[in-house]
Amino acid sequence: MSSTAGGGTQTPTGQTGPAERLGLTKGLVVQELGWDNDTDDALRVAIEDGIDADMVDADYGNVVDAVLLWWRDEDGDLVDGLVEALTDLVGGGVIWLLTPKIGRPNSVDAADIAEAAPIAGLSQTTSAAVSKDWSATRLVAPKTVA
Repeated sequence: MSSTAGGGTQTPTGQTGPAERLGLTKGLVVQELGWDNDTDDALRVAIEDGIDADMVDADYGNVVDAVLLWWRDEDGDLVDGLVEALTDLVGGGVIWLLTPKIGRPNSVDAADIAEAAPIAGLSQTTSAAVSKDWSATRLVAPKTVA
């Protein structure tokens, strides 16, 4: 089992699927931002299968439980991207920042993520390899005392 959140069901090979490894389960509303022709379609389909629904886009107009943010080094300022990803996220929700693995074109340095997250008001909790070319970093807003 990986160090990511969520338990989940196992596939016939005994491995948990990508959605379960990311803690994305049936009934959650997941918003996808930063989709482009280089994103991993097999991962996208596995996540949609795991949540038993299509992911929503930036035009959804309602709160979401999680955000899947595809991000590449060439996409601009990561802090701005993370702040934008918070727009529709419900309190207690999670952002999964998907970046090309180190050594792949447009990979994002882990230090850049570690620097950008707190500026955007987020804490980095865990990372995982989710596909051949993409890594995922789990970001959450720190809990506040009411």
